[in-house]
Amino acid sequence: MNVSDAIRLKRAVRKFQDKPLPKDVTLAILNAGRRSQSSKNNQAWQFIAIQDKSILKELSKCGEWAGHIAGASLCVAILTPDPESKFQIMFDAGQAAAFMQLAAWELGVGSVPASLYDFELSRKILQYPSEWHLRIALSFGYPLDEEKLSAPPKKGGRVKLEDVLHWDKW
Repeated sequence: MNVSDAIRLKRAVRKFQDKPLPKDVTLAILNAGRRSQSSKNNQAWQFIAIQDKSILKELSKCGEWAGHIAGASLCVAILTPDPESKFQIMFDAGQAAAFMQLAAWELGVGSVPASLYDFELSRKILQYPSEWHLRIALSFGYPLDEEKLSAPPKKGGRVKLEDVLHWDKW
């Protein structure tokens, strides 16, 4: 699959098969995040790859819309330095997330991001150091509805380019 197709065809997948991801697939997804670009090449992130079902279930309670984490085969918590300290930190974390999701899609693995808001609970569950912060986690797994992988783009599902694009000035 080429990059343009991956971008055009990628779907949010929130329901997953109860099937583990092979190690090579998991490592390919994680390496895609590691390889993403970052401001001044800081690479200011750490990843926690979570496969333990009991931890996935606990972590799914850290965000109002994070329930999909409980059913994932893999969750990647993207940790950053203090996100309030510099705009680029969360932008870079978002790029790492996008790279991982596109790599997963190419491998037939669905994904969806989750915003986590219960910071103290997530720190307690994952035991990461106090200088790191968790705001974004990604759920990965084989889609419960396998047709999602080959479904054509939805007509009218995205805002038209001309409705969001301005040339040179507003």
